[in-house]
Amino acid sequence: MPAPKNSPATFNIPLGPVHVALEEPVYFDLQVDGEIIRGATLHSGHVHRGMENLAQHRNLIMNQTLTERVCSLCSNSHAFTYAMVVENALGIEVPERAHYLRTLTEEIKRVASHLFNLAIQAHLCGFESLFMHTMELREIFQDVKESLYGNRMNLAFNCIGGTKFDLDEECFDFLDESINKFMPAYKELMDIFETDPLICARIKGIGLLPKEDALRLGVVGPVARGSGLAIDVRKETPYAAYGKIDFDIIVRDGCDLYARTCVRLHEVIESIKIIRQVMRDIPQGEVRTHMNRIFPSQAIARSEAPRGEVIYYIRTNHTEIPERLKWRVPSYMNWEALGVMLRDAKVADAALITNTIDPCVSCTER
Repeated sequence: MPAPKNSPATFNIPLGPVHVALEEPVYFDLQVDGEIIRGATLHSGHVHRGMENLAQHRNLIMNQTLTERVCSLCSNSHAFTYAMVVENALGIEVPERAHYLRTLTEEIKRVASHLFNLAIQAHLCGFESLFMHTMELREIFQDVKESLYGNRMNLAFNCIGGTKFDLDEECFDFLDESINKFMPAYKELMDIFETDPLICARIKGIGLLPKEDALRLGVVGPVARGSGLAIDVRKETPYAAYGKIDFDIIVRDGCDLYARTCVRLHEVIESIKIIRQVMRDIPQGEVRTHMNRIFPSQAIARSEAPRGEVIYYIRTNHTEIPERLKWRVPSYMNWEALGVMLRDAKVADAALITNTIDPCVSCTER
């Protein structure tokens, strides 16, 4: 929606591709009337890597490593969903213990991802002490990842047929101790984000995405759930161990940045609930089924990454190199919603509103 052409205060200003408040290179052309944004046009393509083409020149095992590098914060979700799509295509049955271990790992990554987004939000609000406190709490789960998997970002845990290794009771004891250390401080953090006057003044009533616009644009993840849409792949089409675990879909109907913040805050609590149930109920047994044949087939797989629904499609043939591998990431669906969120907002809030979709340019420009 462009600004009225006859307004003497109307002009265009760039936001990005290099900007102090944007995590990755993306360019917005903002149509501004005074200090109010009347329209926004997104220009992408600055970090295109051609990863889908690379995948069609590598074998199925090599692509496990490639897909984990599509995105850093959602790295496990991509490796997890890629493994599932190959298993669906080749009819591989994954052991039950591996399903539980995959679920545990996914929720550990979800906690760390949500905390990173909340920390950046505090930084953009000018609340630097809250930013540092949130990142300090996130370090507990970064240490968990390093201790359990040997890595802090790309965990390299999933593989076709299950997981690369098992986790023992000593690992679970360490995880339980870390959660007990994390939870009291996290509850204080939640209270600050939900009630502090500085935070509330900056995030309440801005970045509005009405429910009808959320439906029209097909947004996913916390962006959708913050606009009153109870959609979550873990509940709609349960995979791994999610169908055997009790947890709630966190939904808020405020449709603003505050609502999306509350969704992420309370999803961390649900992730902790899932982690504890997995540690309690995980069965004994093997953690991997080996791949023994490749035949022409095609399949899809879906999962709920921290940012929302991830979809993978594969088409195989008689060789170990796929004919086609394609993925759709949540940021791709959520980008268009920024056109609605930014409209009639202040220029000063543009970076803060952009952060509310937890954007990942790298995985969108695959």
